[in-house]
Amino acid sequence: MKQTHSPVFSKIRLLVVLVGMACAAAHADDYSDVSQLVRAGKLPEALTRADQYLSTQPKDPQMRFIKGVIQRDSGKTAEAITTFTKLTENLGVFFANLASQAYNMALQLDTANPVVPTKLALIREIFGSGSAKVAHTAASSQQPAASTATPAVKPPVVAVAPVSPPVAVAPKPTAPTPTAPAVNAPLPTLTPTPPVATKAPVESASARATESASSAQVKEVEAAVGKWATAWSARDVKSYLAAYGKDFDPPGSMGRKAWEEERTQRILGKSAISVKVDKLVVSVNGNLASAKFGQDYKAGGPAVSSNKTLDFAKVGERWHIVKETVGN
Repeated sequence: MKQTHSPVFSKIRLLVVLVGMACAAAHADDYSDVSQLVRAGKLPEALTRADQYLSTQPKDPQMRFIKGVIQRDSGKTAEAITTFTKLTENLGVFFANLASQAYNMALQLDTANPVVPTKLALIREIFGSGSAKVAHTAASSQQPAASTATPAVKPPVVAVAPVSPPVAVAPKPTAPTPTAPAVNAPLPTLTPTPPVATKAPVESASARATESASSAQVKEVEAAVGKWATAWSARDVKSYLAAYGKDFDPPGSMGRKAWEEERTQRILGKSAISVKVDKLVVSVNGNLASAKFGQDYKAGGPAVSSNKTLDFAKVGERWHIVKETVGN
């Protein structure tokens, strides 16, 4: 099938690189599922899966771009153009400004490089006057400031007439003032103030007990994160779902049952999964805790790294996940 080329697709070729850098790899398994369906030639299933994802994450530009590619490969050229046009209208000016600022900075650092002005002109041609205003502002900052120095003016010399020294006048002699004889009065008795004894601060037993309990809770949360990652890597759906408490809030507008069915399908649909936790930081406040870490996820393709936060609540003797956040 011959693909239709238009100015919209020309903008998309440049925009996809910038979108790839700006979007976090938080939902790598969703992108992987849709990409596998596309490679298998199951375009209707891939389009349905992309629409399901966008119903809960409508502002995700990467999945919207993938949807446009699927529509184009399916022969739905008009729908693909509409999808790509909306994507460029939302993100085009923002990324054009970023690119224009970067090329203007390069132009300031290396004025002899003929490639930079050419690329800057290309950005202006594609995205219009939005980036041109930024370029004009950066270029105007290169103009040398006009000299405002003025010649120094010497202050006028004022003549001062000499002043005659005052005539010294001899003081009149005064009669001496009689002084009373000294009286030997008794001195008051001073009683020294005894020094106040100070005690060295002593750490209370309760403070030591509190610190020990907090340290034990941190280790318990760290162990809970490790079991969660191990169950996911082993494709142990039962243990993986058991790590989430009854008060867990699924992402988007999904219910708990629908979320568990979707997670079960994704985990069992992979032949192998690897989940690694890096730079784990745990903070505990009573029966609540927060675990922040870097996550390396791999399921048949290249590993995807992202930042994740798991909020825990302690019920009985176990810590359960009550909230999962990606990208913080």
